[in-house]
Amino acid sequence: MDRPNDTLTPETAPWLNDPRVHAVCRAISADGDAIFFVGGCVRNAILGLADSDIDMATPVRPQEVMRLAKAAGLEAVPTGIDHGTVTVVVEGVGFEVTTFRKDVQTDGRRAVVSYSDRIEDDARRRDFTLNALYARPDGHIIDPLGGMADLRARRIKFIENAEARIREDYLRILRFFRFSAWYADASDGFDVTALDAISRTADGISQLSAERVGAEMAKLLSAPDPGPALAAMRTTGVLAQVLPGSDDTLLGPVVYLEAQIGASPDWRLRLAALGGSDAPSRLRLSRADARHLERLTEAAYSATPPAEIAYRHGAIVAKQAAVLRAALANAPLTPDDVARLDIAAQAQFPVAARDLMPLFEGAALGAELARLEARWIASGFALSRADLLNGG
Repeated sequence: MDRPNDTLTPETAPWLNDPRVHAVCRAISADGDAIFFVGGCVRNAILGLADSDIDMATPVRPQEVMRLAKAAGLEAVPTGIDHGTVTVVVEGVGFEVTTFRKDVQTDGRRAVVSYSDRIEDDARRRDFTLNALYARPDGHIIDPLGGMADLRARRIKFIENAEARIREDYLRILRFFRFSAWYADASDGFDVTALDAISRTADGISQLSAERVGAEMAKLLSAPDPGPALAAMRTTGVLAQVLPGSDDTLLGPVVYLEAQIGASPDWRLRLAALGGSDAPSRLRLSRADARHLERLTEAAYSATPPAEIAYRHGAIVAKQAAVLRAALANAPLTPDDVARLDIAAQAQFPVAARDLMPLFEGAALGAELARLEARWIASGFALSRADLLNGG
């Protein structure tokens, strides 16, 4: 459906004025074929959100896209040419140009596709109606499947048959909840047709790689308030598939407390709040993220004073442990509490090993250093070097 009243402008979509974008559009349309912006960049521009990656779609076949780009003096890289995608590089910036496609066969993880000349075919192989919006280089929006109404209403709907879309790629279950967390109007609830289809297909998540699941969960948990989406995941059985033994009860209080102390959302803190069995393995976390999660969980559930956590592990772990503790205790957490943790994180123990030698050596030296450090921490980091060495 072509809707002439829906048009992007350089004010809503600054990339429309980007000379590099113009260069790609001119090159691919040199023989008279069309090229369109598609997906996240169009969606975010309509919603007034930050730019997404600039992706383009065209009926032009990949080899011809490469020829046209090179003829215009641009670099063309066959980054995904087997799937119809060529990256056109302008001044060091790459823009993905993908030929219109339609699915021929799917197995829940990947699809066999064929090329198409019809924008409707390309739109139908996408996941949600709000992602099936296209824009011409002049900003004119093309809405083949009526996605504009859903986007305006902040409504996440699968394209046509929800269960069919899910069985094409089970990752779309997690994408549904991620897009709901980021873009939906939570006060309107979730599309019941989608939730019904998800409930029937949730076991398909087991076919997905841990890397794909982990990446989606990190994006979902990074949303300003992922609580409603996680609650829907629980009721549909998806949360138990992704993180057995997890519980979203603490997520709401954690999100509230983050806001109270002015902390930016951190998906690792939200993941710690969920708990569950073996999250690092199930989500294939990086070593750094797995270590952070381990330290945070140990700190939150230990009896170690918050200031000592900040001193030993840094302000970030200490603040997040404080948030978890407050959520568990249904207790307040103030900016002053956080400020004290910042001070503790910067504290430096004033006694060095050389200050105790030669009176202490070997194991006795280590034990004395530990004793003095414990006294210093207990004093609120107030005791000076002289106080500690003189027994004050």
